[in-house]
Order: sequence, then structure tokens, then C-alpha cells
Amino acid sequence: MKDKAAIYTSILFFGIGHVFTWMNINAQFRWEYWSRRPILSCCLYAIPAMLSFWYGTRLAYGPLNGAWGARLLGFAASYFVFPAMTYFFLGESAFEPKTLACIVLSFCIVAIQLFWK
Repeated sequence: MKDKAAIYTSILFFGIGHVFTWMNINAQFRWEYWSRRPILSCCLYAIPAMLSFWYGTRLAYGPLNGAWGARLLGFAASYFVFPAMTYFFLGESAFEPKTLACIVLSFCIVAIQLFWK
């Protein structure tokens, strides 16, 4: 049970990291303010993003038996965050065949990491 809690908490940290990363990279397309301030954007968003990824990886490393499991879980977590934020802030839909296939595969990656023993 402790391992599952660590994995779920790592998914939360990865999600937070992806929110900060999305804002760092894509806020420039939504708000004019950020299009002229790349250094400020990096300073404001990159440090919390990296800390979130660091803690997410730390928590996932043991229960997922190494760096590969933690990395793939972090990658898959991006598909929970990116489509929602891109739709909400930029109005771009995730309901394109190629995008939907990637999202389904990401859910499969998460399921494998959580349930495959």
C-alpha cells in the first residue's frame, strides 16, 4: 500500500511539474505579457517545475524499480495536463486522431506502471 501511495503522489508531483512547464513554454501564446519576458518566465516557472519532477522521480524510483519506470510515468503524466491546459488556454482540441492515439497510449503506460507486477 505504501508503494501505491508513493506512485500516486509522484503522479501528483509530475502533474504539477507539467503545469509549470506548460506555463513556461506556452503562456507566451496566450498572454502578450509573457511573449516579451522569456527570462522571467524561465525563472518563475522552471525552478518549481524541476523541483516537482525531482520529487516525483524520487518517489517513483523505488516502487517502479528504477529510473525507466519513473521516467515513463512522468512522461505519461504529461498527457493528463497538456491536453486540458492547451484546450482551456489556447482553444486547441485534443480530439484529433493522432492526439487521441497518443493519449490512449499514455493511459496504457500509466496502467502498466501501476498494475504490472
